[in-house]
Amino acid sequence: MFERLSEGFSTALRRLTGQATISESNIADAMEDIRTALLEADVHYDVVRDFCDEVRAEAVGRDVTKSLKPGEEMIGIVNDRLVALMADPDSDNAGVPRASPGPTVIMLCGLQGSGKTTTCGKLAAYLKKRGRSVMLAAADLQRPAAVEQLRLVAEHVRDDAPGGASVLFYAEPDKVAAYGKAVGVAVDVCKRALAEPKRAGVDPLILDTAGPLHVNAALMDELARVKDAARPHQVMLVVDAMTGQDAVTSSRAFHDRLRVDSVI
Repeated sequence: MFERLSEGFSTALRRLTGQATISESNIADAMEDIRTALLEADVHYDVVRDFCDEVRAEAVGRDVTKSLKPGEEMIGIVNDRLVALMADPDSDNAGVPRASPGPTVIMLCGLQGSGKTTTCGKLAAYLKKRGRSVMLAAADLQRPAAVEQLRLVAEHVRDDAPGGASVLFYAEPDKVAAYGKAVGVAVDVCKRALAEPKRAGVDPLILDTAGPLHVNAALMDELARVKDAARPHQVMLVVDAMTGQDAVTSSRAFHDRLRVDSVI
């Protein structure tokens, strides 16, 4: 995706070679190349439209820095808008709330295979590096070996990720149930897990939940029961970037049922 975008952007910016200024007339073809590159990379049309509008509005009529050429100035504008679009990765604890009073509860959700369990580990490592002690709780009692996988992820982050904060693990492996019963059991496990962070002095608690193979009302209702039991301060949706625009459809379905706060 990014290689295709890079090629498209390079083509667009070459159109400004030799231009003295950035104007509506000489930017038109470049903006069309950028638009095409984004659409061919399977970026959603609404995102492409807003992005191009913002770049055009910022670029047209802008005074070009004396030390730069218009093409170089345009590169800076496009880069700044891309960074703004995908959020600032340097913001301390960006997107990760701290409830008062704590502990903060974060619920990860998403389709099966989207990477929720490994994302739990990445989020824990991110917070550990910033001095926040974390507890990972296994609430996926449907997928075979999900509890064991999260345990190994927690151990890896605890032992190998930078930072001196604690990374704890909570699970009730004996409660793993047959498909169709696991969510009801997961509700009870989540209720008991809520008491553990305060007892251990950690914040936040991150819940790794079961994911449906595909979106359907029955499974969304079951996840809603888990949310009602856990009462998370933030619901984070984990999406596989390789699914392209299909991710928009599934994201809307999760948001309609669970009121998603953020997407990873």
